Amino acid sequence: MRIAVLIKQVPAIEEMALGPDGRLIRSGSELEMSAYCRRAVSKAVELASQRSDCSVTVYTLGPPSAEDALREAVAWGLDRDVGIDAVLITDPAFAGSDTLATARAAAAALTQDGPFDLVLCGKSSVDADTGQVPPQIAELLDLPFAAAVKELRLDGEHLSLGCELDDQWLDCEIALPAVLSCAERLCEPSKVSPSGRALAPAERIRFVDAETLGSGPWGQAGSPTRVGKTRLLAVDRERYVESGLALAEQVRRAVRVIADKGGFDHSKKPTEPKLVTSPGGPGGVVAVLAEPGRDKLLRELLGAASLLAGEINGSTAVLLPSSMGSSPAEPAIDAEFLAAYGADHIVHLHGAAIEEDVAAGLATWAADRLPWAILAPGTSAGREIASRVAADLGAGLAGDAVEFDVEDGRLVAWKSAFGSQLIVAVHTSTAVQLATVRAGVLPTPEALEPDRRKIPAEEQIEVRPRGRVKVTARRRDDDIDVLAGASTVIAVGRGVDPSDYPKLDPLAGLLDAELACTRKVTDNGWMPHARQIGITGRSVSPRLFVMIGASGNFNHTVGVRGALSVLAITNDPEAPAWEHADAGIVGDWREVLPLLLTEIENLDV
Repeated sequence: MRIAVLIKQVPAIEEMALGPDGRLIRSGSELEMSAYCRRAVSKAVELASQRSDCSVTVYTLGPPSAEDALREAVAWGLDRDVGIDAVLITDPAFAGSDTLATARAAAAALTQDGPFDLVLCGKSSVDADTGQVPPQIAELLDLPFAAAVKELRLDGEHLSLGCELDDQWLDCEIALPAVLSCAERLCEPSKVSPSGRALAPAERIRFVDAETLGSGPWGQAGSPTRVGKTRLLAVDRERYVESGLALAEQVRRAVRVIADKGGFDHSKKPTEPKLVTSPGGPGGVVAVLAEPGRDKLLRELLGAASLLAGEINGSTAVLLPSSMGSSPAEPAIDAEFLAAYGADHIVHLHGAAIEEDVAAGLATWAADRLPWAILAPGTSAGREIASRVAADLGAGLAGDAVEFDVEDGRLVAWKSAFGSQLIVAVHTSTAVQLATVRAGVLPTPEALEPDRRKIPAEEQIEVRPRGRVKVTARRRDDDIDVLAGASTVIAVGRGVDPSDYPKLDPLAGLLDAELACTRKVTDNGWMPHARQIGITGRSVSPRLFVMIGASGNFNHTVGVRGALSVLAITNDPEAPAWEHADAGIVGDWREVLPLLLTEIENLDV
């Protein structure tokens, strides 16, 4: 059995920065293997250690400095008596590669060295977090794919998988060969000290240049997207904390600081915008991929599609899969609902219930109709489908967009990057422009009045299922829309025992808050992954974010850079939380809570 692992070297999250050309600055920064990639390496080595006929080859695309990440992977495998080698795909010609150009180079290297029985990747890289490269590689290699694998069992030529997807759990079976992306909790991460990496034999690493892989085009020349303008999201926190004061006085002053920033101001509740109907003109079609069971996100996408269609004198279309990811208890999306939110056209993808089948149907339709743009949900399913379609069509894809513009008749997708430290404008050069959209970041429009609704035209496309991925069970344990739309979020750390969560109900009720958590909490299974805030979790932008019993390290607080105000409560006077909060209270949260409730109730805002 042959296993390939694809890894990425990234700057340590605290040091990420962007140069004037829109590219990540790597020189002079501390570099490391991306967090999810460490699980891919570790799992590959674990599987290889269980079979005498198994070998592992680790690949990365990057500058010469990426050799260090490969050395770490090789050292990890050799320490466990596994046959392991590495390939560094490096050449100045690869500079400026977007996700599709990266996937093409990786797929070319895998094809030359293959065939491989299993290809493991990280779920995404922490510097971009789009999750596009793994499914694009799967599409280019014509292989089945499963995302965010948290449980893996190899039985002969079949894999039984448990996948942690957004706010749901999926059990499925896949026949080899296949491509998988690894969740953070799949296994222990591969970590080797610098001295251990230095011991990895140099002959274990092979170098591959652009000429070896073929004519390309590679790098920026082969990239259908480019980065344009950037906007820094500077965060200026008050960092007010006085641990020497009596607890009641700390609470009083902290509440005043948060109040002065507007953290308790409920008067500014967002109102649903009126839906702007598309003109239904000939300027182009803005298509939306519907994911059953996510009506709020679908409304957001339709609202954006209608606005964009108005900019280009175009029309809107909705691509509606059979039942992808939906529960039998959930009502089907019908034409009346879609008409109420501005759909001009409905395309039914019959037989498409698995992501790769939905992607095949969507790609066939797009190749024939050449829509101006396709907007897809920024969910696990939406990312796989959009990534596969982009790879199939050779089209540009902007991941995790948070807003849109139109310039010179072309789509500009703004996306968050580098731990939410900035947003960047992504432009595409292809006829069909694709974007995935993060849940909760676009306005949710009101439905049209019945007398303003158009009767959508409908068409049917039959999709022949490949049958390569068999879903055996699916359950939803949360809703990603909840945190995305919350005005106040209370995040608990390991300092709050799960048996004490009900004690937070009065505060949550007073603030109309949703509960979230740190990674350590989800690691212990105390809350679902959809509630995790941070670099390997979710990013939120509430009016008020309250940390309770959490150390407040950067990997957690980076997920709340968009919050208007941050209040931290922990008993550690040296906690990093104070650097990322507007106000802090040093003390036992159980003692703080009643004082905080009284102070907020008596607050005159």
